[in-house]
Amino acid sequence: MQTDLFSSPPLDLYRFERRLHRLGYRLIAGIDEAGRGPLAGPVVAAAVILHPDRPIAGVNDSKKLTERSRERLFEQIQEAALAIGIGSLPPVEIDRINILQATRQAMLAAVCQLAPTPDALLIDGITAIDTPLYQQTITRGDSLSASIAAASIIAKVTRDRLMRDYDTAYPQYGFGRHKGYGSAAHLAALRRHGPCPIHRASFRGVKELLHPASSVCIFN
Repeated sequence: MQTDLFSSPPLDLYRFERRLHRLGYRLIAGIDEAGRGPLAGPVVAAAVILHPDRPIAGVNDSKKLTERSRERLFEQIQEAALAIGIGSLPPVEIDRINILQATRQAMLAAVCQLAPTPDALLIDGITAIDTPLYQQTITRGDSLSASIAAASIIAKVTRDRLMRDYDTAYPQYGFGRHKGYGSAAHLAALRRHGPCPIHRASFRGVKELLHPASSVCIFN
């Protein structure tokens, strides 16, 4: 089931959850990912079941929040949520099965970690995952659903922390600043040092350095 809403985000971020509650679903998980676009690092997905009676003020799409706000909300979500699951796939798997399938697998892994098990899923974007659970995909869901917004914060903070760790291991690339995205500084470091083990070999900007004679164009 696909919902495509292009209007301004409503103030009521719990309307999707309340609708599912009216339909009889009780444990509703929001799902989102971080790291589909970067040239390096894993893709990370999170699934969050919020407590229906413990709303968290300030929860919103992680991209609209400052790093400080995300870190604060990350801790609040950890304390207030009924369940949180996190799944990730490393660059070698992203290269093997492509980023779309890697994202789906990371999302499914996040759902499988949830205890209690949800009976309905709200997923950011347009791509469903391989599960018999009821699921609804929502375009721009991280701005429209509190559960998805909470998942976006958990996924983003988790991945950013991983990339800061990689920055310590590979300081020449500046992962702590750009988190693996294709910034001008990152591309310059790639040309200077070549790819490292956490770069995605199938992504444009990296593959040309590994296979300079190749004329095949792989889009990410």
